[in-house]
Amino acid sequence: MNNIIQCVELPLVAALIGWFTNLIAIKMLFHPKKPIKIGCFEIQGVFPKRQRIFADKLGRIVARELVSSRDIKEKIIQSNIDHEVKALIDRHVHNFLNTKLKEAYPQIVMFIYNYIIRQFKDVTLKEIETLLPLILDTYKQGIEKALDVVDMEATIAGKVANFSSDKLEEILVSIMKREFKFVEIMGAVVGFIIGLVQVIVVKL
Repeated sequence: MNNIIQCVELPLVAALIGWFTNLIAIKMLFHPKKPIKIGCFEIQGVFPKRQRIFADKLGRIVARELVSSRDIKEKIIQSNIDHEVKALIDRHVHNFLNTKLKEAYPQIVMFIYNYIIRQFKDVTLKEIETLLPLILDTYKQGIEKALDVVDMEATIAGKVANFSSDKLEEILVSIMKREFKFVEIMGAVVGFIIGLVQVIVVKL
């Protein structure tokens, strides 16, 4: 009976040690947030200590590999905003002529036939349709110029670098929660296997 307990006990203890060791390693990625001096050594969490380097690399990756100013400009140029704005204006003009104008000037509307209102709407929309591309082109060019001025890489790096340690930990943990849990479990599994091997070696 004692032999069975010993055979089970060692792998379980090893599994617990493996899990706890990996848990501590994960915690030490973020803690301590402020440097702590112990003799000649200084201890600080990996991410708080290297936050500036991490921010620079993340900004570089996002700006060069994921989203660049050029990508955003191309999306703006390819967007279907012209038709959306035209439809929006059409609805507003229709609402103005058929609802607001009647409410504001009922006497005038009484003497205006529906076909005149339709003609006025058609003329107005035609004029807007001519002017709209010029307005939108000017708007798009303004956005493109603004994006040319913006340094995407520096902007992202600056924002990440200015995160508080708590905020950075919250973001990274939310992204890598499953991965961290997997590392903990693998620590227990590997520890259990090592403990099992030790039992086999001792028994042999």
